[in-house]
Amino acid sequence: MSQTRRTAVALTLACVLTGTVQQPAHAEPGTPSTLPEVRAELRRLYRDAERATEKYNAVDEKVTQQEKRVRTLTSQVRAAERKLGRLTSLAGAAARAQYRSGGMPAEVQFVLSSDPETALDNASLTRRAQQSTQGVLTALAETREDLSTRKDDASEELDGLRANRRSMAAERRTIEKNIAAARKVESRLKAEQRRRLAALEEKEADEAQAEWERSGILDQVGTEATPAGRRAIAYATKQLGKPYVWGAEGPDSFDCSGLTSQAWLHAGVTIPRTSEEQWRQLTRIPVASMRPGDLIIYYDDASHVAIYIGDGEVIQAPRPGRWVYVSPVASMEILGVVRPDA
Repeated sequence: MSQTRRTAVALTLACVLTGTVQQPAHAEPGTPSTLPEVRAELRRLYRDAERATEKYNAVDEKVTQQEKRVRTLTSQVRAAERKLGRLTSLAGAAARAQYRSGGMPAEVQFVLSSDPETALDNASLTRRAQQSTQGVLTALAETREDLSTRKDDASEELDGLRANRRSMAAERRTIEKNIAAARKVESRLKAEQRRRLAALEEKEADEAQAEWERSGILDQVGTEATPAGRRAIAYATKQLGKPYVWGAEGPDSFDCSGLTSQAWLHAGVTIPRTSEEQWRQLTRIPVASMRPGDLIIYYDDASHVAIYIGDGEVIQAPRPGRWVYVSPVASMEILGVVRPDA
């Protein structure tokens, strides 16, 4: 959204929600001018923010995993270098021992078996070592070079991920500014105006839920959770009333996927951190076959998630300015259902 349009929207929100529907003098086409349009504009802003947050969370998770991978490879390189150094210092004695025995020196066998932390193919290395001590040294040198190359490649990939995370963070900050402007307008509303907006939101949710229930879906869905599902629901229930915060995974605040991933983690099941990855990696279940504990994925870009608790309701961390709460399952556009403990 351009700065001009943001200004026009903010001015129009102020006018509409204070009872004045006159458009600002230079409002752009499409600027909201009625309460339903204002509600739709606010919803769009919050959805944009949530999409940006989930994308940032996904990149952040990849950065964390890649940092761990680089640390592991660095450790392996150092271990290979230590082993190579020890073997090099033993080369003279090993050569003499090999000359005497005609086999793999005891010193070399000891060094190879005493350092299991490196990712060496010991079976292949042993075959080479049986041929000569020099073969052992050559194999170790090759292993070190291979590990070094992999570490360098991983470090380069990590730099790219960090740059992407910085870009995502900048995008999220821009959207957060838009949300802050919308919330500032909302904060100026009188009690009656707040009730009107809340009533409109509740009406939209109730209508969507009623249409969903008319399909007879509640007569088909499961009503019993698995033991793990019950533990996940119990955890989510304990979080009711806690605030939504960008990127939060508890214990004092959550975003949507932070809540669902932590709920299942406390049930003993590790699932992806973001709603997009939960949708991509977890087992998909027909909506009519869902049961309490399953995760409901929302919107066509899988940018929101909630945990189904039965009776047509979910627990979710909705958006900035709201708290973890119970809501109708169909209050938002359902993309599908996934099962963490399939």
